[in-house]
Amino acid sequence: MKKLCLAGVLLGLSGSLWAAPMSVVASFSVVADLTRQVGGDRVAVSSLVGPNQDAHVFQPTPLDAKKVAAAKVFVVNGLGFEGWINRLSRSANFKGVMVEGTKGVKPRKATEDEGHDDHGHDHGDVDPHAFQDPVRVQTYVKNIAAGLSKADPAGASYYQARAASYTKQLQQLDAWAQQQFATVPVAQRKVLTSHDAFGYLGDRYQVHFLAPQGVSTDTEASAKGVATLIRQVKQEKVKAVFFENMTDPRLLKQLSNEAGVKIGGKLYSDALSPEGGPASTYLTMFRYNVSTILASFK
Repeated sequence: MKKLCLAGVLLGLSGSLWAAPMSVVASFSVVADLTRQVGGDRVAVSSLVGPNQDAHVFQPTPLDAKKVAAAKVFVVNGLGFEGWINRLSRSANFKGVMVEGTKGVKPRKATEDEGHDDHGHDHGDVDPHAFQDPVRVQTYVKNIAAGLSKADPAGASYYQARAASYTKQLQQLDAWAQQQFATVPVAQRKVLTSHDAFGYLGDRYQVHFLAPQGVSTDTEASAKGVATLIRQVKQEKVKAVFFENMTDPRLLKQLSNEAGVKIGGKLYSDALSPEGGPASTYLTMFRYNVSTILASFK
């Protein structure tokens, strides 16, 4: 009898230790990584938009709706970054916990030419790329920890501890970036990229970013706008020109040729690199981008 009782206890204990991770769906690779950092072993995270893929032009499929419907938690960026998110949530009839990473984040206003309403991706006059600022990402982490705790109360202390540890890493990342950019005069911190994805990074570290496209890649740059940008690049003597990992480089190549500026390489904007690449996590992505931009300045 005692042996049977002991076996039952061990079986119950092993069941709790080996419980399946909670199913979580993230909208794109950056918030997927943040969710993994906070959720650890207690979550199984899948990303609708994968590495090197463009979330602005993503079109959800019925299979994506099934993934969302089966999830306990759905983590998104917010601020209109995923123009398709409401349509997908309705299609999936999602009943779980929705986490908006940017909830409580002070948004950056897009410039006059950046706001748009195109193909259902309406950002208005708000720049949704808040994840390019590690200080604002700390709010993402807080929101993710709260959402996971709501869906899995038994893991609340675990999520909070991991969130606190990761927040310290983000604070260290910000301090490092401040030190790195301080080595370059502000007047020399000028960069040309494919679309306006780095405004938050620019505001945080006093870097002036120029781009032929607005805050979304689903808008097309006008001929007049491109001509104006070429003149601006020449006048301001911009030396750093980069294409992005998830955008078509042809327009930027045209710009660099006509402006007489060489392309300095690739930056990771709205998507991480695949595993094993130079930007497979948020922390490595940010360090890679900062180091690459600084190398072009020097």
